[in-house]
Amino acid sequence: MAQKKKIQSKPKDQKAAAKKFGIIILILALAAFFIINNFLINNSEPEVKYYTFTKDGVLVFSDSLGAEKIKIDIEIADTEYKRQLGLMNRKSMEENQGMLFIFNEERLQSFWMLNTLISLDIMFVNKENKIVTIHKNTTPLSHQSYPSSEPAIYVVEVVGGFCDKYNILPGDKINWMGTRL
Repeated sequence: MAQKKKIQSKPKDQKAAAKKFGIIILILALAAFFIINNFLINNSEPEVKYYTFTKDGVLVFSDSLGAEKIKIDIEIADTEYKRQLGLMNRKSMEENQGMLFIFNEERLQSFWMLNTLISLDIMFVNKENKIVTIHKNTTPLSHQSYPSSEPAIYVVEVVGGFCDKYNILPGDKINWMGTRL
């Protein structure tokens, strides 16, 4: 009979050992998950790259008769990549600075403020260098569309309030000289 008890108690010992083994595996799995999740995987937001102004030229705003209103330094966006990036991720911009977008053809254009941290005045300019549309004090980080009312081949962006301060109006003209053109 002693042998029967040993045989019967063996499965109980195996069950207890299997249960302990399962608990140990579960604890190790939870510990591994905790370590991987908190120490090995970077759960933070990706680091944002902020950009600063690079002077590529000078742009002059003139009234319709040719009288100069104001001159600013410009950064030129003349490639697809530079046009898409625009003034995104800029923490600030000086009042005497702006960006000139140069497109390959004159057509209706539209801009938005995605990832643009500062309010802008956006001016659409036709191939005769005449300002055809102005959107003033745009909303930072907005998905709102700011379209041109007429075909444009150039767009000028300056800090919000610039057009009111310097009386820049539709019909005014721009001219520029670039260091890279």
